Amino acid sequence: MLKQVAAGIAAQFGSDCEVVVHDLSRHPDHTIVAIENGHVSGRKVGDGASHVVMEQLETNDPEPRDHLCYLTRTPDGKILKSSTVYIRNSKGKVSAILAINYDISKLLMVESAVHDLISTGEPQQEEPEKIVNVNDLLEELIAQSVALVGKPVALMNKDDKVKAIRFLSENGAFLVTKSGDKIAKYFGISKYTLYSYIDSKQQEGK
Repeated sequence: MLKQVAAGIAAQFGSDCEVVVHDLSRHPDHTIVAIENGHVSGRKVGDGASHVVMEQLETNDPEPRDHLCYLTRTPDGKILKSSTVYIRNSKGKVSAILAINYDISKLLMVESAVHDLISTGEPQQEEPEKIVNVNDLLEELIAQSVALVGKPVALMNKDDKVKAIRFLSENGAFLVTKSGDKIAKYFGISKYTLYSYIDSKQQEGK
């Protein structure tokens, strides 16, 4: 049914409108089961989860709120107007995500030309969220963790690394295949030390 809905939305709004169906029962590396106009973000059926999907897989939020009409950005610089709709199964559990991404890059050029005529004075979203495949998501999250600490890995002490790794854990980085190996190598620590940082956070929570 969701595949049919995706095809209908894409047909209605044309080739600039990408519609994606994510199956949350699948491995994070392969959540996309249907996609229309995949050229917008460069994704295809069988590709992995985006950040919003990884977040839902990590938190397993039973009552997530649909995220409607926000800006995202593709790796090649397209600006998209996006909406994320959480789909529940017969038991009320979130089992799929329907994502709509409309490429407004050309429209923004027009807006720039007539800004004074269409401006409403409302605050605008400063920086669009990035749309990345699961294979690129880990690098994106690592970069965010380093920015959070505020210093390069070579200058980080233990507390800094703990802070960065806990950020990664809380944002679903460890759902990515073989992420533990990559993260441990990046921060120059053993996998045992890596998981001890995460376990210590869980013990504090308890």
